[in-house]
Amino acid sequence: MTSTLLSRRDLRFLLYEWLDAEALTRRPRYADHSRETFDGALDLAERVATDHFAPHNKTSDAHEPRFDGERVHVIPEVGRALRVHAETGLSSLAMDASVGGGQIPRVVSSACDAYFQAANPGTAAYPFLTSGNASLLLAHGSPEQIDAFVRPMVEGRYTGTMCLSEPHAGSSLADLTTRAEPDGDAYRLFGNKMWISAGDHELTENIVHLVLARIPGGPPGVRGISLFVVPKHLADGERNDVVTAGLNHKMGYRGTVNALLNFGEGRHTPGGAPGAIGFLVGEPHQGLRYMFHMMNHARIGVGAGATAVGYTGYLKSLAYARERLQGRPLGAKDPAQPQVPIIEHTDVRRMLLAQKSYVEGALALVLYCARLADEEVSGEPEAARRAHLLLDVLTPIVKSWPSQWCLEANSLAIQVHGGYGYTREYDVEQHYRDNRLNAIHEGTHGIQALDLLGRKAVLDHGARLSLLVETARAAVDDSTETEYAGLLSAALDRMTEATAAAWSDGDPAAALANATPYLEAVGHVVVAWMWLEQLTAAHGKEGDFYEGKRAAAAYFFRHELPRTEAWFRLVASRDRTVLDTSPDVL
Repeated sequence: MTSTLLSRRDLRFLLYEWLDAEALTRRPRYADHSRETFDGALDLAERVATDHFAPHNKTSDAHEPRFDGERVHVIPEVGRALRVHAETGLSSLAMDASVGGGQIPRVVSSACDAYFQAANPGTAAYPFLTSGNASLLLAHGSPEQIDAFVRPMVEGRYTGTMCLSEPHAGSSLADLTTRAEPDGDAYRLFGNKMWISAGDHELTENIVHLVLARIPGGPPGVRGISLFVVPKHLADGERNDVVTAGLNHKMGYRGTVNALLNFGEGRHTPGGAPGAIGFLVGEPHQGLRYMFHMMNHARIGVGAGATAVGYTGYLKSLAYARERLQGRPLGAKDPAQPQVPIIEHTDVRRMLLAQKSYVEGALALVLYCARLADEEVSGEPEAARRAHLLLDVLTPIVKSWPSQWCLEANSLAIQVHGGYGYTREYDVEQHYRDNRLNAIHEGTHGIQALDLLGRKAVLDHGARLSLLVETARAAVDDSTETEYAGLLSAALDRMTEATAAAWSDGDPAAALANATPYLEAVGHVVVAWMWLEQLTAAHGKEGDFYEGKRAAAAYFFRHELPRTEAWFRLVASRDRTVLDTSPDVL
């Protein structure tokens, strides 16, 4: 039976026919692997996702975590799935072998992870956050912290979180007030954190919180933020002074605990005193820099999750459209004629083709970024440097574009289902609710837009954006698709012109007033580049799969890429409509 989670055929094409994942096995870091181990990992991921994650997706949505004032209760299927995930090694595929991980290329582990994000994003969030937490500590933690916290996370005995936002500050991290007071070799933390995914549960032995806080006397703003490891339970088993004040109830990802945590309220007194005991990571006042290691990992993961949820919605609406009989061909007047599957209707094919162009373009972008991450850690110095710069400029795009446009794919999946689409009996309504969160997760759509136009596009005299254009132009030069190569080349020219025009008068307010249209436009240009790359990989190959690639690419270039002209026009003209509108008139 064909999976409706992801297309394995598409993954094979992207990994082996385009990105040449096999070539990574010739590098020392990945020398223990082969095409066989990659395929084995994908087989295992598909099986575990299908058998242990997908079956309780609707159950955990209907029976979300519950807080009784003391404990958080999660349906038992979540814990069972996480144990299988850990026991099979799937939770640590890409982690370093030095701490017990599989050290498989990121591009392969990302493809494996996508199965779980498609099957059950609520349950998949626990190992996803844990992996990012462990990676941060592996990069910036002490050997003692790695032994105490990373190894148990790799083994699946501990889970991890990231604690940034506070109720009064939200995304404005400069305004956070949680404080960390020195106490011998440790610190005691006092404050409140909001929106903490996986923040409290009893699914594992311990929870490792990574917490941003201020050491008294440090500089103001973001320059005075430090990072601390704050475990739920201390090494001797004593309960730390971290307590749940309540749970947030979201429209999607309902299977993931989302908590308001109080640090140092005195309900527990480890060592006989109030204050949550935490351990400084790295140097004081460098916490935000360290945390961006996890945040950037999470941003790429959010884009991957949005892609996966959009992809499974597409496959389910495609299957429905092939089976659902309704109506007759245009021009057929005889009501005695049999009805046809709705995929025979042009507008249904339009909606399916749009979904295909979004989700397959987004998956290509996600895996391309994962391949850059592999290049960054295993390539020659110059290739690694270029990969780092390119990944830096693509991160806000790979986070935000799938979150916006794979959500649109989920909306179209509902429309293909017709009246059944918005009923709970069909999966697509939950997919839409789950995916709607991703435009907010790990920095909102607007924050990513400000990062792209306000920082990444202009940093170091525009070196990152110039490298993106240079790399995309290489794809144009290699392409035999004259029409599409020309369209992409023109779009790259327009992108370069609009970026320069936005900053031409040196007024940040005017430039950034249209940051979000800029993100939409650049995202579309980048995904058009991904489609041109796929067309080159499919050139001269025959069969329905490759014809499907060519059809989706044609749709994207002819129906979607033209949208960028209106967006770039706003950016280049420094349109002041939003900037000059008084809050009083809204």
